[in-house]
Amino acid sequence: MSNLTKNTKLNAWLDEMIALTNPANVVLIDGTDEQAEALRAEACASGELFKLNQEKLPGCYLHRTAVNDVARVETRPFICTTKKEDAGPTNNWMSPKECYDKLTPLFRNSYAGKTMYVIPYSMGVVGSPFAKNGIELTDSIYVVLNMLIMTRVGTAVLDAMGTDGDFIKGLHARATMDENNRYICHFPEDNTIWSVNSGYGGNVLLGKKCFALRIASYLGRNEGWMAEHMLILGIENPEGEVKYVAAAFPSACGKTNLAMLIPPALYAKKGYKVWCVGDDIAWIRKGPDGRLWAANPENGFFGVAPGTNAKSNYNALASTRKDTIFTNVVHNLEDNTVWWEGLDKNPPKHALNWKGEPWDGSDGTKGAHPNSRFTAPTLNCPALSSEFENPQGVPLSAIIFGGRRAKTAPLVYQSFDWDHGVFLGSIMGSETTAAASGAVGVTRRDPMAMLPFCGYHMGDYFAHWISMGKAMTNPPKIFNVNWFRTNDKGEFIWPGFGDNMRVLMWILDRCDGKVDAQAAPIGWLPFAKDIDTEGLDMDDAVMEELLGVDKQLWEAEIDGIEEFYSKFDRLPDKLRRELDKLRSRIAGL
Repeated sequence: MSNLTKNTKLNAWLDEMIALTNPANVVLIDGTDEQAEALRAEACASGELFKLNQEKLPGCYLHRTAVNDVARVETRPFICTTKKEDAGPTNNWMSPKECYDKLTPLFRNSYAGKTMYVIPYSMGVVGSPFAKNGIELTDSIYVVLNMLIMTRVGTAVLDAMGTDGDFIKGLHARATMDENNRYICHFPEDNTIWSVNSGYGGNVLLGKKCFALRIASYLGRNEGWMAEHMLILGIENPEGEVKYVAAAFPSACGKTNLAMLIPPALYAKKGYKVWCVGDDIAWIRKGPDGRLWAANPENGFFGVAPGTNAKSNYNALASTRKDTIFTNVVHNLEDNTVWWEGLDKNPPKHALNWKGEPWDGSDGTKGAHPNSRFTAPTLNCPALSSEFENPQGVPLSAIIFGGRRAKTAPLVYQSFDWDHGVFLGSIMGSETTAAASGAVGVTRRDPMAMLPFCGYHMGDYFAHWISMGKAMTNPPKIFNVNWFRTNDKGEFIWPGFGDNMRVLMWILDRCDGKVDAQAAPIGWLPFAKDIDTEGLDMDDAVMEELLGVDKQLWEAEIDGIEEFYSKFDRLPDKLRRELDKLRSRIAGL
């Protein structure tokens, strides 16, 4: 078995893992359509997949996970570094020795009577400056087929690895699906990921959050680049010039909708276009021109199905119309298609719910799991950027942070400089309760939307952001946005969705020096007249409300930041100074 590939390191590791898991067969995934089709047929024969209506949904399949295995669980991922302090206060930690000792018995003979699938995959365009190679071993055809969508898989990756190239070692086993022994463990010092007792995509597609963020963020810190939980989009003006932005948002803040934004008629008629480079992850490097360049290391979308429809996100829905795997949605038996809450207002009368039980919606239960998913090829997206495959990535004009805040944060503001921008990213978060009703909820901080995904101490992560600023001669401008400001009735003031482009246009105008801004204690605020409200029922008073900075609320915000920062024993002094400066400026209001 040691001659399965030309890479001596890979062959040696395979021998070790085969001895541990004891598979009946070993199959190398070569990336060919013929092999993938044979695996689909096998999965359908075993009941792992269900083939859907090939006229309405060509190449599409349905999968159901175990009922106790439907989402990422934040208590199960571990960062396993030699020193606990290197994992930091916001990660679950276990020593590498303890973790290997704990998980090895769970993996032992876990493949007995099963096939080991060896998946060579590249995050990023194969052989590009951004690309990193990985190998995932799994006993699940579902994982194989999802990885074929989400990453670049096949013999071309092995060729890029050569005879002694490094790779991220990923081992997955469904084992007994025991949720009490479910672990997703990352060993950044060993370039290794182990996942056991899960079949849910977010826990077992090891190229996604495990590699692309947790391991990659560690690699980026060591190698001088960044792995970020960010969308990348391009905005094309009527002259054909495209400017690119990256943006980070916590969950439930419209990240995917922004990534696939459709310009409102006002802009579309003028010839503006929006292009999606990526909806979830950005790998960012300093280019020879002193700018930051970003690439999407993924090759597919792993999106939440409920709420996705032609109105909320036309491009996301269109992306699912072929060659897609749907997980834990409703199986519409009337025409062998799929359905979920929010798709339309016509739930099927003859269907199976996400558990495979008869369902017609009449008992008030939801048919699709709230975290049901679709895995769709990026190439399906109608708004996919022509630069998606560019091995150099795209240059960033701006970085945007955001969150869901009812009253505190204005619609948009700009940082004073790079370090202040890092500060804005470090304090971002969303209100978890009653935000929609106008009450100020509990603010859950999620710096750069990376709190669950940073593979090392977050204080060191902030320091890395600061150091990246020093390395650039032409850094992108940094902004904060808040689409969720409410009035005294608890109603959202800003229309959101496609109209968010109006804010993006102000951001790009600031990057180009086309509009002035007013200095406020929190940063550079727009003049109300410079936010395009043509066609909106929005007078100057409403805009002023959207852009207001309330002294009392910001005093409470500073207290919350202080409390959050107290968690970090490695908080960079520059961030502490930024907080002190904010406190002084707010006091002067």
